[in-house]
Amino acid sequence: MSAFLKRIGIDSYMLMLLITVMLGLVLPARGIAAEGLGYVTYWAVALLFFLYGAKLDPASVKAGMLNWRLQGLTFAATYGMFPLLGLGFAAVFGGLLGPQVTLGLLFLSVLPSTVQSSIAFVSIAGGNVPAAICAASMSNLIGVVLTPALVALLLHAGDGQISMDAVLRIGTQILLPFVLGQVLRPWIGAFVRNRRTLTLVVDRGAILLIVYSAFSAGTVSGLWAAIPGASLIALIAVMLVMLAMVFGLIAGAGRLFRLPGQDRSVLFFCGSTKSLASGLPIAAALFPAETVGATVLPVLVYHMAQLLICAMIAQQGARRNQTALVS
Repeated sequence: MSAFLKRIGIDSYMLMLLITVMLGLVLPARGIAAEGLGYVTYWAVALLFFLYGAKLDPASVKAGMLNWRLQGLTFAATYGMFPLLGLGFAAVFGGLLGPQVTLGLLFLSVLPSTVQSSIAFVSIAGGNVPAAICAASMSNLIGVVLTPALVALLLHAGDGQISMDAVLRIGTQILLPFVLGQVLRPWIGAFVRNRRTLTLVVDRGAILLIVYSAFSAGTVSGLWAAIPGASLIALIAVMLVMLAMVFGLIAGAGRLFRLPGQDRSVLFFCGSTKSLASGLPIAAALFPAETVGATVLPVLVYHMAQLLICAMIAQQGARRNQTALVS
């Protein structure tokens, strides 16, 4: 069974995410437990971004940035094409999805790309891994500042209003630890990079904590009762349509600009994916705890879909490369 799940792109972490969502729905944290969970989650997220800062090597960023056309196209896909597409989907499907989920759809559209998974997909497909490292790293580095700014721009009315407290929270919980990690990188960078298990536990553990906290708060507040099952099914369908459109547009851009095959893989996987790791902490800092669960629901659905489909596409690319080598 586990071998079959791996073949279709489902790993143990995705199963843990699904289980965590179910726990938040069935056994939510309440009272003192919820308050303690909030403190633990806050510091786990701060540690996560501190480690991100400590791992990012400025030399690799400089080398990857020399490929300006690829980096520019990837950046334009993440922070230009996606927000415009998000606005279009919100206008067309907002009435079907409801205001809170539509808010989440817009939030999804301004997130940075994934780091670990997009680089892994590029590697599996035989793409330009150094350029992928640069594109994914720069997307998340810029996203720490740009994503909240774009949220403020796109969601300037109603529930999308961002308070000064949320801005300060972004600075103290996310940006400050990241900068501190960069400052200390010459002394601790090698240690952090050589402790892959430590960083993996913090990375995935922080995400699981955020998911449980978000869905617990939604359950306790009665938020989920306000989202009909039909709306959830509609959301899944809308996310799949959006993913298909993104794949088509980015693949077309790679051909239009005549990128080499290895660079097309970077544009495809780094430009089409959205980061759950960065998205959930930013959402937890920007939006009220009672509604953040519904707000991140599009991010969770899109994330699950992108991992499954990108894993299959990357494996197909690997098989094509293997066939070409044999022939």
